[in-house]
Amino acid sequence: MKQIEQKSKKLVSAEAAAQLDKEASMSWGLNPFALVEAAGRTAASRLVRNFPALFLKRPKIAVFAGSGNNGADGMVMAKSLIMRGKADDVLLILNKAPDISNPQTPHAQALLFLAKMNIPFLVWDGAAPFSEYAEKREKIEKIEKFDIILDGITGTGLEGPMRKQAAEMVNIINEAKHVKKVSIDMPSGNFDGWRKEMPIVRADATLAIEPLKLCLYRPASRPFAGRIIRVEGIFPQALIGSYAEAELLDWRTERRKIPAIRPDAYKYSRGVIEIHAGSIGATGAARIAARGAEASGAGLVRLLVDEDIYQVVASSSKGVMVAPALSSAGSRFPPDALLLGPGWGRDSKRLPALQKALEQQDIPLVLDADAIRLAKNINAHFNGKTILTPHAGEFSAFSGVPKDEILADPIPILKKTAREAHAVILFKSHVMFIAAEDGRLGVIDGMTPVLGSGGSGDLLAGLCAGIAGRMQKDAAAGAAAFDAYTCACSAASLLIAAGKKTRGFGDPFVLADNAAQLAADAWLERL
Repeated sequence: MKQIEQKSKKLVSAEAAAQLDKEASMSWGLNPFALVEAAGRTAASRLVRNFPALFLKRPKIAVFAGSGNNGADGMVMAKSLIMRGKADDVLLILNKAPDISNPQTPHAQALLFLAKMNIPFLVWDGAAPFSEYAEKREKIEKIEKFDIILDGITGTGLEGPMRKQAAEMVNIINEAKHVKKVSIDMPSGNFDGWRKEMPIVRADATLAIEPLKLCLYRPASRPFAGRIIRVEGIFPQALIGSYAEAELLDWRTERRKIPAIRPDAYKYSRGVIEIHAGSIGATGAARIAARGAEASGAGLVRLLVDEDIYQVVASSSKGVMVAPALSSAGSRFPPDALLLGPGWGRDSKRLPALQKALEQQDIPLVLDADAIRLAKNINAHFNGKTILTPHAGEFSAFSGVPKDEILADPIPILKKTAREAHAVILFKSHVMFIAAEDGRLGVIDGMTPVLGSGGSGDLLAGLCAGIAGRMQKDAAAGAAAFDAYTCACSAASLLIAAGKKTRGFGDPFVLADNAAQLAADAWLERL
C-alpha cells in the first residue's frame, strides 16, 4: 500500500482519454462491456466507502444518464448498489429516448438489465413519458425527494457546450436542494474547452475514473467537481502513461525527491539564503518570506530591507539575519539561493538589485510578486535555475494573456512562457501548476481556503528559496544537479500540506510553523 501512495498520478486531456478508451479496446483487447462494468462497480464501492452515512439506510437514487459510457457507468452503479442491498428506490432519467434495437453497446446492455429489474425510467424530452415533469418547478420538487443524484449525462466525448435536454437536466440538478450530487468521471458539461459561461453540473463529489482528466483541475472548473474521489484499477498503467500530459503531485510524492539533512550538517552546508523584500506598509511580507526559508530547512537566512524599515523588521525577525539593503553587512556569507520581491514595491530603485541577481548565472533565483513585474518591464533573461511564483493577476501581466483565459486553461500559456523565459513557472491558485521549460507539468490540487489569506504567497516564495539553497548546496557536494522544477513542486506541495494541517483562518506564521514541522519530519535524519 505504501508503494502505491508514493506514485504520482498521470493526468490526460479529455480528448486523449477518449482515444485511450478506443485503444484499450482495439489494441489491448479490453472488452468495452467489461470496462464499463468494472468502472461502474468500482465507482459504486468508492461511493459507499466515502459516504457511509448516506448508506446507513438504503437511499433513494436518481440516475441522470446520457447516451454514452458515462450514462452506462451510472446505470451499472445503480445495478451494483441494488444488488448489494445499498439502494432501494432508483429512478433512471435519460436525456434521449433509448435505442435498444442494437444491444451490442454497454449503454444498451446496462439499460436492458435495469429494465429486467423493473427499474422505472423517464425520458427528458417533454414528451409523453415525461409529461408529469413538464413544469420546471415540478421537476425540481420531484428530484428533491431523492437522497443522491448520480450525474452521468456527458463524458469525454463532449466537444462543445451542452444544449437542449442535457443543459436543462444540468440546471435541474444544480437547483435541487438537500440532495447529494455525485458526478461520474467529471461533472457533466466539463470538457477541454469549457468556459465559465457554459452549463456544468456543480457536484458535491466526483468519482474520477482513471485516467484522471486535466479539465477536472483547471482553476475555473475545479470547484464544480467538489471532492474528487479516484476510481482506479480500470486501465493498464502503461496505457495511461502513454497519453499522460501532466502529473498530479502531493507532499507524499514530492518530499521524497529532496535529500534529507544529514546529522552532521551545519548552517553553511544547509544553504545560505539571501532575501530582498519588504517596504513601508509591507514589512510582514519580508518577515513571512524569511520564515518560509527557515521552515524549509535553510541553514542561514539573510534578509535585506530598506533603511526606513530596518529597525521594525530586525526587532521582530528572531533567528533571521537582517541588514539594510545598501550595507555591506553579511557580504561574507555568499548566498546559495536568492529571493526577490515579497512586499518589495516596483520602484526603479529596485532595479540594481534585480540586475545583480540576474547576472549570477549559477545561483538559483526565486522571483515573487513585484520582482516578477519588474523583470517583465526590463525584458529580463533568466538562468535556467529561476522560479517565478505568480498568481493569476501577476501571470496575466507577465504573459499578456487575460486573467479569465488563464484561469479557464492555464496549461498552454504556462508551457509556452516557461519555455521562452528559460524558467520554471509556479502558478498560484486554489490549484497549483508548475511548468518547466523542458515540458514537464505538475498539478497540485489545493482547494485549501486557509491559504486564501495575505502572506501565504510570501511564505511559498520563502519555501522555494530555502529548498533551492539546500538543493544547490547538495549539488555542490556531489549530489544530483539542482532542478528548479523539483524545487518548486516540493515547495508548493509543502505549502498545501501545511494548509491542510492548519486550523483557523490562515495566520501565515502558524502556516510556517506547520510547514516547518512537516519539513523536519521528512528531511531531518536523526540518530
